[in-house]
Amino acid sequence: MVFAPSPLLTVTVEDLGGEPDLHLHAGGQGVWQARMIASLGVPVALCAALGGEVGQVLRHLLGENGIEHVQAPVTARNGAYVHDRRSEERQEIADVPGDPLSRHELDAVYETALLQGIRSTVSILSGPSDRRTVPAEVYRRLAADLRSNGCVVVADLAGERLNAVLEGGLDLVKVSHEELLDDGRADSEDAEALVRGMRSLRDEGAETVVLSRADDPALILAEGEVWEAHMPRLHPVDPRGAGDSMTGAIAAELAVGTPLKDAIKVGAAAGALNVTRHGLGSSSGPGVRELAELVELRSWGGP
Repeated sequence: MVFAPSPLLTVTVEDLGGEPDLHLHAGGQGVWQARMIASLGVPVALCAALGGEVGQVLRHLLGENGIEHVQAPVTARNGAYVHDRRSEERQEIADVPGDPLSRHELDAVYETALLQGIRSTVSILSGPSDRRTVPAEVYRRLAADLRSNGCVVVADLAGERLNAVLEGGLDLVKVSHEELLDDGRADSEDAEALVRGMRSLRDEGAETVVLSRADDPALILAEGEVWEAHMPRLHPVDPRGAGDSMTGAIAAELAVGTPLKDAIKVGAAAGALNVTRHGLGSSSGPGVRELAELVELRSWGGP
């Protein structure tokens, strides 16, 4: 199960032989994670609130990705953005945030996610695109309730939502080095400083910590050890969404019983392959698994 409280409608304009080419997709962190899970052939349910005209469009688009969407009916409108990618630089034309969910709508979304999560082996808690949509406290309660009912909980969050979900307890948290710096858990990009921040996340409630570092090897803190994920370098086309693909792939592998180290290799491959494509979370499952064979987890040499 992927908890994606408020997905987005993404509209992009690209160049096709000198003519504008329009693309509409369901988007947002949870959608991109669920798309990666589905591409690996693992069944996935996306728990989301869909409302307004944008929500009506999202209902149709989500069904095209092989994702089961379990929706809570709401009146709050989903957000959307329009980007022009006809030049080398992505240009934002419009960015419309989603509406905050009312108390009754939050209750409905929570109940939907809780029941679906209990039925699932692994649940990912992803964030809304706008911080006003869902209070951080919801994440603490959902993480605690899912874990107490035997569900493996994975989170890809930052800021106050990360703080909240750590209180509830996590099996695995994925963060970027930028998020660790922004949250004040590390004071530099130096590996030793980042590992100290990862250990603070472990001490606060995460059993395993996966840290992406842009072009540098990801760091993994698990089972009392720190590893680095080394793999072939690939030329990036669009770096956005690599972390979401990584999280989705790790969760997918854990759901089918893959050992942790092997699941992380698949996650690293998914994140790396994602940057070679324009579509977020759109890497092919066979390609990801083939690239995962080239990923090496090496013991980190620091203190």
